[in-house]
Amino acid sequence: MYIKTDNFLLMAGIYVHIPFCKSRCIYCGFYSTTMMAMRDKYVEALCKEMELRKDYISEQFSTIYIGGGTPSVLTDKQLEKIFNNIFDKFSIENNAEVTIECNPDDITLEFAEFLKTMPINRISMGVQTFSEKRLRFLHRRHNVEEVRNAVKFLRRAGMRNISIDLIFGFPGETLNEWQRDITEALKLDVEHISAYSLMYEEGTVLGNMLEKGDVKEVSDELSLAMYDELTDRLTSSGYEHYEISNFAKKGYRSRHNSSYWKQVPYIGIGAAAHSYNISSRQWNVSNIEKYIEDICKGSIPMEQEGLDEDTKVNDLITTALRTCEGIDLKNVETQYGVKYKDYILRCAKRHIETRLLEINESYLRLTRKGIYVSNTIMSDLMIV
Repeated sequence: MYIKTDNFLLMAGIYVHIPFCKSRCIYCGFYSTTMMAMRDKYVEALCKEMELRKDYISEQFSTIYIGGGTPSVLTDKQLEKIFNNIFDKFSIENNAEVTIECNPDDITLEFAEFLKTMPINRISMGVQTFSEKRLRFLHRRHNVEEVRNAVKFLRRAGMRNISIDLIFGFPGETLNEWQRDITEALKLDVEHISAYSLMYEEGTVLGNMLEKGDVKEVSDELSLAMYDELTDRLTSSGYEHYEISNFAKKGYRSRHNSSYWKQVPYIGIGAAAHSYNISSRQWNVSNIEKYIEDICKGSIPMEQEGLDEDTKVNDLITTALRTCEGIDLKNVETQYGVKYKDYILRCAKRHIETRLLEINESYLRLTRKGIYVSNTIMSDLMIV
């Protein structure tokens, strides 16, 4: 499958999950572990899974994403082994986007220079906030100065595509404090910024704190004001608002994440990693010991779900509608039939009338006002 976005052709993607963290942040709902002693065994299992699944998607790959967890806690040799096996087992496009997630405190000048010797051409850093107080609240390992140093070291090493993650809506956070975070982020002059409202996921330390009444969520009004401030400041500073939570300078959209939003196939390697090959979804077990044990026996510990047409269209609605382009109605009709296009338009009618949705040529997309109630709109459009 080939889809063009931001002047790039999107082909299949590879995601490799590195679950190791030196310590866990209170808000994180992703599968991770602090069992650092298992890194060597885990990397061996990753390479074995690549061998077992090298024929899962029979096309060239245009993106590689090493995520976590904290991939930057791996040793140089472990990272080299992962990349050697990726390029040995899969066909990788010459100008592939290759991203690795890093913690700012892991990035020394020496490590930055090492990353540049790898096929890596994009860095994603979890900055989250420029407040020392809020960093401590999250149990983040880094401090603000380490963020600035990390960007400086990466630039010195020749890295020209850096993305940072931000979080807004902390308990007790004011709009002025969020404005200062945005100002500090803009000073870094990075190519890509992702920003998310603080989530209180069930089972996380933060979720438990909310349930006990130890913390309180910010009001919906303040959260929307923060999102408005983010959008206005970043777009006026030259960033394209290309997905609900993502902003990029021209030519620097995340090609890997764009593949997810545009239903391009991808393979997920590692514990808890997900894969998608158009006809089905599958996900590996979220248990590092079970994952290593089964992979070493030549078996992939995963579950699988077949996708019918209704599910595929629902997936399209909940991903494509997040992007600035929206849902390509011509593509819906071509791929799934006129009945699905008509169904979406029928459900969208009242939201178009209230200016929460708009049609631009063949694309149905959220308006600025519609973004605020995007989950409700997506739910209204989905096939039940």
